[in-house]
Amino acid sequence: MIKRYTREEMGEIWSEQNKFETMKAVEVTVAKVQAELGIIPKTAATQIAKKAKFKINEIEELEKVTKHDVIAFVTNMAKYVGKDGRYIHYGLTSSDVIDSALSLRIAQAGSLVLSAIKDLESAITKQIKKHSKTLCAGRTHGMHAEPTTFGMKLCGFLVELGRNKNRFKQALEQCKVVKLSGAVGTYSSLSPQVERKVGKYLKLKPEHVATQVIPRDRHAELLNSIALLGSGLERLSVELRHLQRTEVYEVVEGFSKGQKGSSAMPHKKNPISGENLTGVARLLRSYAAAAMENIALWHERDISHSSVERVVFPDAFILIDYSLHRMKRVISNLQVNKEKMLENMDLSGGQLFSSHILLELVKTGLSREEAYKLVQACSHSLQKGEHLKDKLLQDKKIKVRLKPAILDKVFSGQTHIKSIEKNIKKVLTTKRI
Repeated sequence: MIKRYTREEMGEIWSEQNKFETMKAVEVTVAKVQAELGIIPKTAATQIAKKAKFKINEIEELEKVTKHDVIAFVTNMAKYVGKDGRYIHYGLTSSDVIDSALSLRIAQAGSLVLSAIKDLESAITKQIKKHSKTLCAGRTHGMHAEPTTFGMKLCGFLVELGRNKNRFKQALEQCKVVKLSGAVGTYSSLSPQVERKVGKYLKLKPEHVATQVIPRDRHAELLNSIALLGSGLERLSVELRHLQRTEVYEVVEGFSKGQKGSSAMPHKKNPISGENLTGVARLLRSYAAAAMENIALWHERDISHSSVERVVFPDAFILIDYSLHRMKRVISNLQVNKEKMLENMDLSGGQLFSSHILLELVKTGLSREEAYKLVQACSHSLQKGEHLKDKLLQDKKIKVRLKPAILDKVFSGQTHIKSIEKNIKKVLTTKRI
């Protein structure tokens, strides 16, 4: 029976103990199927299922001699089974067991990542609903552009997270593969029937064509999907880091009782979570690059991929799981400074609404070029403390075309809020692929 893990146990999935547990599950299931098909005695399969066990310290001692971890594992397990232990690993090659067991661990870890994504989606959705009308400056090139709301800002990250979830799920399915085709993938020692039946028991699909190993493009796709997921979290991290700068101060990461921001400066509250997650994303992309390098093995296989995978799979899964849970805490505990958002919008003296003034002037019969020049001239001539609305009312060519009531409506931000609320509703109610 393969253990189901909870979110606190991601590290255990990638432990040596679970590596051998999943390898044992493959060996025991193969023996069960071989007995059902009359390949080995039924009594042997029964004894293997009943008595097969291993001890890591004993495997390590055997490996010092064999210089081969799978041989050491099989030898150790066979010792506890007795005479029927000779049927363990019957007709198999090492990679049959290693790769199929890896598929089991990937499935275990993948379910935890999907659960963590769901939790983060929920946390972001709550903030979107809470701040659907919280006006703030939308920025392009780091400069004020047009008004948006903090809820609308988060919508883009929510939808991106959904895309990355779908990519991960697709890649995860591509890695739920069993491979029991022998030394170079010819099924000369075991028929495809064994592989199919074992796959059904383990909830894995048979590999279509394998060499001695499952083709590594499957694993590269998975690690690339994890890198994309991490990069999406990085994009959100960078946004929150910018919004936390002293000059901006529109959001603040939750700061717990007793927390310190600096050893020298007691006032500091730093965006440490966003910075940590930015760094983690860099690691995840490096693991994806390593997985791409693993695709091109010599002939039917070499083991250049093995040392890489002993690092990248545990690290990638543990780090992406950590990142998702940490970002959930950041979003859930995020302090949103609505007053500062409005204050910052006023820094550009109403220029955030220039595009809508342009549209209103076009409605009056001006060409777009003429309207653009008028609004641009007013915007670029603003002095400190002046507001674009007042400047427009002072311009002879504009005030004869636009009534104060129209300007009041534009600068209220209600047009933006109304449109944004519709967009948010669409995001939260539409099924996304």
